Amino acid sequence: MSKQVDLLILNSRKGNQRAQMKIYDLFCEAMFFIACRYLKNDEEAKEAMQDAFLKVFVNLDTYKDDTSFGSWLKRIVINTCIDKLKKKQLETVSLENYPLEILDDDDDWNFNIKISKQEIIEAIESLSIKYQLVVKLYLIEGYDHEEISDILNIPAKTSRTQLRRGKIALKKQLETRNYGT
Repeated sequence: MSKQVDLLILNSRKGNQRAQMKIYDLFCEAMFFIACRYLKNDEEAKEAMQDAFLKVFVNLDTYKDDTSFGSWLKRIVINTCIDKLKKKQLETVSLENYPLEILDDDDDWNFNIKISKQEIIEAIESLSIKYQLVVKLYLIEGYDHEEISDILNIPAKTSRTQLRRGKIALKKQLETRNYGT
């Protein structure tokens, strides 16, 4: 598939709309699911995904072959969703004025095996937006703190603190739901 995608990218850069539609067809379903993780409304998620594809095709010349196209596209979709959330004026508070906690690097994400992935996702959805974004980017998308820092335009130490606090809030949420951790 990689050679096929590379050829489609090359043709898309030349303005070939059929190649662009094939790229869209190859990636739209996965990107829609990613958008749905951030935006609760399917229509908003679809709109964000389509906006992201427009950004991709307009900026295709900036894509570098040293990363996978899917990863590059995923990051644009996530950033587009975050932009939409910010436009809704959801509160994102800088933690610069709060005391930082010392994080335990050996601390990991352990959940009771009785908890389903869906139940964890629902609990994450109930967190405040500032924790929700960092937890999703770290736990679900697999980004590290430097990448989260770039995506959310926050310091890496803020990302670490928000993740830690989000994790504490998530554990409390799961305990409240009688799942225990």
